[in-house]
Amino acid sequence: MTKIFKQLARHWAVCLVVFALLFVQAYCDLSLPDYTSRIVDTGIQQGGIESPLPETIRQSTLDALTLLMSEEDADALQNAYGYYLQDDGVLKLRTDLTDDERTALEDAVTTPDIVLYMAAAQAANAPAGQDTMGMTGLADMQAASSESTTTDSETVTPTAEDLDTVCAQFAAMSQMPGFTREAVQQQLAGAFASLDDTLMENLKSQSMLLVQLEYEAQGIAHDVQMRYLYRVGGQMLGLTLLMVAVSIAVGFLASRVSAAIGRDLRRETFASVIGFSNAEIENFSTASLITRTTNDIQQVQFVCVMLLRMVAYAPILGIGGVLHVLNSSTGLSWIIVLDVAVLLLLILFLMSVAMPKFKIMQKLVDRLNLVSREILTGIMPVRAFSREKFEEERFDKANKDLMSTQLFTNHAMVAMMPFMTLIMNGTSLLIVWFGGKAMDNGTMQVGEMIAFITYTMQIVMSFLMLAMVAVMLPRAGVAADRIDEVIKTPSTIHDPAAPKALPADGTHGVVAFHDVSFRYPGSDEDALEHISFTARPGETTAIIVSTGCGKSTLAKHFNAVLLPSGGSVHVYGMDTKDEEQLLAIRQHVGMVFQNPDNQIVSNVVEEDVAFAPENLGVPSEEIRRRVDDALRAVGMYEYRTYAPQLLSGGQKQRIAIAGVLAMRPQ
Repeated sequence: MTKIFKQLARHWAVCLVVFALLFVQAYCDLSLPDYTSRIVDTGIQQGGIESPLPETIRQSTLDALTLLMSEEDADALQNAYGYYLQDDGVLKLRTDLTDDERTALEDAVTTPDIVLYMAAAQAANAPAGQDTMGMTGLADMQAASSESTTTDSETVTPTAEDLDTVCAQFAAMSQMPGFTREAVQQQLAGAFASLDDTLMENLKSQSMLLVQLEYEAQGIAHDVQMRYLYRVGGQMLGLTLLMVAVSIAVGFLASRVSAAIGRDLRRETFASVIGFSNAEIENFSTASLITRTTNDIQQVQFVCVMLLRMVAYAPILGIGGVLHVLNSSTGLSWIIVLDVAVLLLLILFLMSVAMPKFKIMQKLVDRLNLVSREILTGIMPVRAFSREKFEEERFDKANKDLMSTQLFTNHAMVAMMPFMTLIMNGTSLLIVWFGGKAMDNGTMQVGEMIAFITYTMQIVMSFLMLAMVAVMLPRAGVAADRIDEVIKTPSTIHDPAAPKALPADGTHGVVAFHDVSFRYPGSDEDALEHISFTARPGETTAIIVSTGCGKSTLAKHFNAVLLPSGGSVHVYGMDTKDEEQLLAIRQHVGMVFQNPDNQIVSNVVEEDVAFAPENLGVPSEEIRRRVDDALRAVGMYEYRTYAPQLLSGGQKQRIAIAGVLAMRPQ
């Protein structure tokens, strides 16, 4: 994993931008449940009323409220309403109030709001013609509050007319002999002191109901509610659109970073492979190098996208959700603690089961690619010796080994989803069960429960995202190690950083072997032993021995594809072990390979012939002339525009010879 993070560190600036955007996205995502709660609790249940302090109030209601307040608070409340909106006695709250002044007024008016609403509720439910104030009085607050909070099917919701009736009764009561504000305050203090906390929370919500009742009396209740819903809903929509835009930007940047990482890894891997000698190629095998350059790099790319989009986002979202839940007063935080513990145990168990299999999977992919390559490149011998059935069984075994491992890891991932779903549904059930009890006790509202469920699901989803990526990380880690192994493997033959030119006094065209011995890596004996000879220009030098005695190995020493284990090889007077002279040697040694397909690299014959001279930096006109001359020399000029796939084996061999002739080596 450290290798993957090193790749991401190359693009640290973009990664920082992505992290900043993820915090913005998480802020939007975590804010939406609060807005949902506000819409349900305040916008729907409270009619869009956020404060026990009305924005507009009739003079009669204001007078009734001030009768239930101390002299000081009553004066402050009267002064808070600056002017009349209309001729019907509706006052508007001043807009120049400070936050502290507004908070003090809300605290002062809460209890009068409760008392006035309870009186209106009793007026609505009292028998016709009965004086409710005389029946109840201000001293019997606990009984009144119990009656007002009873959810009885016969309970009648108070109306604006009931409020007007109560305000008139309070105005009449203020004219009675012996009425004083101090006596009212003492009665209220005694009544509220005897109430428990749960009942007190229920009563506080009734202060909003009084404001709603006042707005109904003014005929603006619907307008107030719709203004609130439009405002909060608009903010919610704005946050959603911002979250969408940020999510798109994160996806775009993450994709660019992962694509750039894939490009760089392919470039570095290819640069390493192109400089490998025969020993390194044989050590890795062609099939493994192809897998590492394609499949392994794709695994790293995919995980880099996931790291930036999901792994970095999940902790932000999960921690934010936990903080929101812990800061709430629902009393259900223990459900989150239980969830997190169960999720961690589930993820650890699945990782311990699946991780070893991911390390095996890449080797099985290598094996399948190797078998496929061997069968496809050797399809003619397979058919010639009627070995189709054997090769089918060999391929089927490699295929089934990979399939069984993939099935095991897929089963582990699939098993995760039902458990996650069980945890999510079980969590929702616990929240609804205990949240319903809290709502029944008056300590939680519907919107709060909805927000709590949403935050809980966000926390669970963050763990789900981490679990999904954690399943992919081991395989990507193995892939990154395999890529890094190729990149960091040094070649036994190095191309020169500053190549030397041919020496002016060199022995032109002479190839000399001086006591050359060579042993392949891992072999117990030499393939060549003490070979010495000199091949001069103008002469034909043939190496004639039986099959398997080292002719091809000997030929690969001419242009330093292989370097001697003992002795030395001099070409044009230059030692092939001198790395600074390798390029000059190879540019003046032409080699036709035994397999003509090795030099078929293009779609047109004449482009294939031009492959070697183009490497020498020859002008295009000269290349064209050389290619035409070489094709005429081998009798293939009329095939110059043919595709190599249309040629026979002998024709391909002649094309390979033409390529060397066009190079015109020494």
